[in-house]
Amino acid sequence: MNNVLQSDKLHNVNYEIRGPVLDYANQLEADGQQVMKLNIGNPGAFGFDAPDEIMRDVIHNLRSAQGYSHSKGLFSARKAVVQRYQLQGVNGLDVDDVIMGNGVSELIVMAMQGLLNANDEILIPAPDYPLWTAAVAISGGSPVHYQCDEDQDWQPCLADIESKITACTRGIVIINPNNPTGAVYSEEILRSLVALAEKHNLIVFADEIYDRIVFDGSVHHPLSFLTKNTLCLTFNGLSKTYRLAGFRSGWMLISGAKANAKSYLEGLEMLASMRLCANVPAMLAVQTALGGRQSINDLILPGGRLLAQRDLCLELLTAIPGVSCVKPKSAMYLFFELDPALYPIENDEMFVLELLKEQHLLIVQGSAFNCQDTQHFRIVFLPDKDLLVEAIARLANFLLAYRQ
Repeated sequence: MNNVLQSDKLHNVNYEIRGPVLDYANQLEADGQQVMKLNIGNPGAFGFDAPDEIMRDVIHNLRSAQGYSHSKGLFSARKAVVQRYQLQGVNGLDVDDVIMGNGVSELIVMAMQGLLNANDEILIPAPDYPLWTAAVAISGGSPVHYQCDEDQDWQPCLADIESKITACTRGIVIINPNNPTGAVYSEEILRSLVALAEKHNLIVFADEIYDRIVFDGSVHHPLSFLTKNTLCLTFNGLSKTYRLAGFRSGWMLISGAKANAKSYLEGLEMLASMRLCANVPAMLAVQTALGGRQSINDLILPGGRLLAQRDLCLELLTAIPGVSCVKPKSAMYLFFELDPALYPIENDEMFVLELLKEQHLLIVQGSAFNCQDTQHFRIVFLPDKDLLVEAIARLANFLLAYRQ
């Protein structure tokens, strides 16, 4: 009897945030052992609850969510998204320019499937959020990674980007604020990226899921406002800012040169129709979440829990000999580096696995984000103070033994 094999399309797809190391962690838990999972930005797991107002509104309207909605999503949700960007100065938008999805993940895959043919290329940052690379590969395209400069606060390297644009390049992914580095790109850099995209007729794919989780007075500049002469697709949702990761509700905003992309946009609408509609109960949260008072400010301003935990985690981490980290200005992660003179690591995935086995601490290796060396790692700073102290102590003990 022949073995049932996976599709060849999956051969170049990797998503190591969930992978063999996580499988081992799950096995430890199944055996009754506790694991500190600092591998994924899941706010609800660490006591970052969604605002009660959102929950009340969803419950109040839940009975109305029994049937399918419009394939692009509830009118109220799409209208709220439009108004959000209008307040940021983006003009020429209509509810038909918004497609709601079951989280940003679904919409990223949809955007790639609707666009790419064999040999088409998409520029993606390195380090990246690996779903973008996987979505390009599974859609038949070729991911081409451009470098971000750690010495320049992880800003994209413009020269490297331009050197990698070919006749096959269809678009550029810009993850700002950035996961995994926590970088917030300057307006100057963003305008230069848009200029490159417009010069070469590239679609701008703007991943802005962390746009309201910014620290130290950093300013996020939406690409939908800056991009005029080429198509711009912006991806955002409820998972992070509103602590509703499990609701799986996100949106794709279509802006810029829409008139030149009628065929592509028809394809996106067809793909939206094929899944009938996005999760209707989750879309009930959108209007309330996007309107009124923004509760995230309580967490990111001085005195806020998220800011305090970032500062504590950075302080503890960089106190370990041979550990350095660019201070993140956004998101929920520290992307730190180990000095190769003290920690000569050949395989960063095996390093993470050994850390898990010895200390029951789960973090993510840099190669999972298409980082080109073996010395970088991402750790989540969502746990409260006591758990962060314990987690960094476990890492410090492991590194001490590694040095010795």
